[in-house]
Amino acid sequence: MDPRIVDRLRCPVCAEPLAEVVAGGASALRCPRRHSFDVARQGYVNLLAGRAPHVGDTAEMVAARADFLSAGHYDLISTALAAAATQAVEHLVGARAVGAYPLVVDAGAGTGRHLAAVLAALPDAAGLALDVSKPALRRAARAHPRAAAALADTWQRLPLADAATAVLLNVFAPRNGAEFHRVLDPAGSLLVVTPAEDHLTELVGALGLLRVDPAKADRVAESLGGHFTPATSTAHRRELALTGPEVATLVGMGPSAWHTDPAGLAARVAALPEPVRVTVAVRLAVWRPTPR
Repeated sequence: MDPRIVDRLRCPVCAEPLAEVVAGGASALRCPRRHSFDVARQGYVNLLAGRAPHVGDTAEMVAARADFLSAGHYDLISTALAAAATQAVEHLVGARAVGAYPLVVDAGAGTGRHLAAVLAALPDAAGLALDVSKPALRRAARAHPRAAAALADTWQRLPLADAATAVLLNVFAPRNGAEFHRVLDPAGSLLVVTPAEDHLTELVGALGLLRVDPAKADRVAESLGGHFTPATSTAHRRELALTGPEVATLVGMGPSAWHTDPAGLAARVAALPEPVRVTVAVRLAVWRPTPR
C-alpha cells in the first residue's frame, strides 16, 4: 500500500499510527500496540474496529453500478467533482503552504470511479476509498494507481489522523459531520453530491422507485450543521437515452434495488418505449470546516 496513504491512517481500535508489515508474501497494517489488520489479496484493508452493522451494497448492485458507470452515464458527476476538487486544492494551497501531498478521501466510494476521476485531475494527490461493501472495495482498490481502499463504516470513527484530508468526497452516501470535520484539513473542502428532486423522475412513477426526499437539502444541512459552513452549490443535469437493459441496471445499482421485486420490475421495464428518456439531476455542494 502507498506509504503516503498509510502515513495518514490510524488504528481503528486505539487511534495509533499504522505501518505496513509484509511477511510470507502477505501484507498487514499494524500499530505500536500490535493491533493488526490484513490487506486482502484484492488490495483493500479491513479497518473496522468490530462488526459492521450492515454489509453495504451487494455484489449484484456493485456489478450493476460498475456497468452503468463504465458506459459514462454519470460522467457529469465525475467531471464536476474533478473540477471542484481542483479548486479545493487551490484554495488549500492559497490558505497556507502545503508541505505534503494532498489526500483525497471518498467516504462511501462504491467502485471508486469518481475518486479515480478526481485523482486524474490532481496528479500530485493520492486517494483513499472508504466503504462498508467488500464487493465495492475489490473494485475501488483497482480504480486508480494512486488510490487505496479500506473497509470502514462512516458512522463510526474514521481510521484517519486528525486533519489528514485535503478533499473529502461524499456522493449519494451517509454523512458523519463530526468525523468529517475531524479528519479534514481546516482549509480543506467537503464535496457533497445529492440527488435533486427531479433526479430519475421519469422512472419513479413508471417503475415504482423510491422518490427523492423533498427535504433532502435540509437534512444534509442538519447533518453538517455546526461542523461546516456552505461555500458554493451548483446544479448538474443531463438527459439520458437508455435501453431497457440499461434502465434495469440503473435501478439495480441504487437504493430501490432493496425494495423492488425483480420480476415485477422486469415487466414494467419491458413496457417502456425505447429509448427511455431519463433525467440525471444532482447538486454538488462545497462545504468548508468551521474553525476548530
